Amino acid sequence: MSAVIAVENHSPLNVEEIRKDFPILSREIHGKPLIYFDNAASAQRPSAVIDATHDFYSRRNANIHRGVHTLAEEATALYEQARQTMARFINAPSDRNVVFLRGVTEGVNLVSQAFVRPRVKPGDQILVTHLEHHSNIVPWQLLAKQTGVELKVVPMTQAGELDMDAFHGMLNERVKLLGVVHVSNALGTINPVADMVKAAREFDIPVLVDGAQATPHMAVDVQAFDCDFYCVSGHKMYGPTGAGILYGKSRWLEEMEPYHGGGEMIKHVTFEESVFNEPPAKFEAGTPNIAGGIGLGASARYLLDVGLDRIREYEAGLLAYATEAVQQVEGLRIIGTARDKASVISFTLEGIHPHDLGTILDHSGVAIRTGHHCAMPIMQFFEVPATSRMSLAMYNTRDEVDQFVAALNKARDILA
Repeated sequence: MSAVIAVENHSPLNVEEIRKDFPILSREIHGKPLIYFDNAASAQRPSAVIDATHDFYSRRNANIHRGVHTLAEEATALYEQARQTMARFINAPSDRNVVFLRGVTEGVNLVSQAFVRPRVKPGDQILVTHLEHHSNIVPWQLLAKQTGVELKVVPMTQAGELDMDAFHGMLNERVKLLGVVHVSNALGTINPVADMVKAAREFDIPVLVDGAQATPHMAVDVQAFDCDFYCVSGHKMYGPTGAGILYGKSRWLEEMEPYHGGGEMIKHVTFEESVFNEPPAKFEAGTPNIAGGIGLGASARYLLDVGLDRIREYEAGLLAYATEAVQQVEGLRIIGTARDKASVISFTLEGIHPHDLGTILDHSGVAIRTGHHCAMPIMQFFEVPATSRMSLAMYNTRDEVDQFVAALNKARDILA
């Protein structure tokens, strides 16, 4: 059992106990204790997730939904329990609203092809924001080539916030879907999703939310947001790679045609025609990532046990501390200064390429991300080829921030 489950939800976050749940945090890199600040790319896994996937493979490995033997029944029960957990995690009305898939990228592609494509014609519009990850840009560009739909972009400000006046001015009857990232992976900006959904409702515009960077850091309530679709990637929220979910409102999932065809998603097949299964099964063709789904459910239970409100409060304090600390480094410029941010600091260091900086920091045991972060339009906006990004998690500490700043100063002395 995870060490943090016994922690009362009203108490402060016990970071030292949480760190014990993550085996990799005891590792050394180049003889230095690992300081892992690349959480926005992929967070580390707690023992609860590692144990859940190991238990499946070592004790219950079998295909699901088809067999009547014990292993198949046990595997099916664990997989469907994980679906129920994910429904509770985002406060979906039912587990029937939860489609298992590989992550946000597959979720956006599914909505693009199965929901939007049949509903649009040349001259219609898809609205996204300048803060999007490539996963919420490229599928719409592909759709535009296929259908003649126009892709429109909500602009952002120099602070890395959306221009909300411009957003409201872009809403009209031609817009057939709004796609918006909940939290920017490149800047940490938290977008006002509930307000944007409410504004879109005035024009009957369905809304898809990319929640990849939100679910590790804050409670998500899809019913309160009233969004039509919400995408989740497991590896951002301490779960397995290649596992995620798409939440969809029931009426849309019932109307949508399947995106993939094959086994599992059917009721009846002849050479003349096929009768498709009910949602969510009709969108889950073939043998799924069973261990990944089970591990994803374990990560959601872990976060619920720790307490998402406590995580958000702790990380907000850590982000404020880190923001002040890194600004003491000579020549450092923070990219993205939104008033409402999650645990990301993107920055440049004068005269030093981010890739060189990342390599030097690695020799101090510090893992950060360098590059365009699959958000090249943001880099173009700020006129930088790349940034260095430190992204924080609930297991990071102020002491690690201090060591990171010391490593930054050392790297600047070496490279400048």
